[in-house]
Amino acid sequence: MRAALLSLLFITVAAGQDLVREVRTAIAQNNFAAGEALIGKYKATAGTTPEMIEAVSWLGRGALAAKQFDRAQAYASETRKLVLEELKRRPLDAEPHLPNALGASIEAQAQAMAARGERDQAVQFLRAEVKAWWSTSIRTRIQKNIHLLSLEGKPAPALDVSRWLGPKPPALSQLHGKTVLLFFWAHWCADCKRQAADVVRVASEYGPKGLVVIGPTRRYGYVAGGVEAPPEKETAYIESVRQEFYAALARMPAPLSEENFKNYGSSSSPTLVLVDRQGIVRMYHPGAMSYSELASAVQAAL
Repeated sequence: MRAALLSLLFITVAAGQDLVREVRTAIAQNNFAAGEALIGKYKATAGTTPEMIEAVSWLGRGALAAKQFDRAQAYASETRKLVLEELKRRPLDAEPHLPNALGASIEAQAQAMAARGERDQAVQFLRAEVKAWWSTSIRTRIQKNIHLLSLEGKPAPALDVSRWLGPKPPALSQLHGKTVLLFFWAHWCADCKRQAADVVRVASEYGPKGLVVIGPTRRYGYVAGGVEAPPEKETAYIESVRQEFYAALARMPAPLSEENFKNYGSSSSPTLVLVDRQGIVRMYHPGAMSYSELASAVQAAL
């Protein structure tokens, strides 16, 4: 009996993963009706599962990308309702699909509001949500969206520099009069390794003009291959990655802190933040940038 139940569970989980993939394919073809039909068919067989709820959240993401803001908000509301019902039976972070779904619904709701000219209301909504979900994995994602809508033109949040790799990092308050590029990177992040060459080039060209580069990083609880590791072992692994892939940035201080990533909303790696000589954020950019984009932003800030 137990073997049969485990087999059924495996089939259901596999089908849920297929559902998310198939719904994303339908969204890429701008076929929301097909996505809804796939979800309806799955639900009739397997019921409401975290995978199904994540699939609904992808409809919201797709509608947002298509600038169908009413539809995006409708899918976001449906996703939230389904997640909250599931949370009566389990914590948010008991598995990955529910936090992915809830984070996406909050993001879609806020971005749709901002696109309609309701930026202040969107920021208020996000600030309430980050308080509500402060101790969960989606805090960083919500903070990212707050910063996307409100951080540029505001003072840069302080950095936790109590632990570091490489040279000892200064506090941001000690760098007034300098332009600072924050390059948030992660040991597992291939895009970060590719971005490093552009950061090196920018540092070389604009360092003599007053640019300082700081590279915050953090621990994730694992090393190569996703193998779980205690903090000391992971820290040593991060240092080996830094020396291998970021050797040309050996003079870049690397504060080691999860709080920096949470406070700056760095849920996308890399994240690039540019702070001017007065300590004001002039650019907040989750994700990779081209050299020309990055150099243009640095030049403007200088």
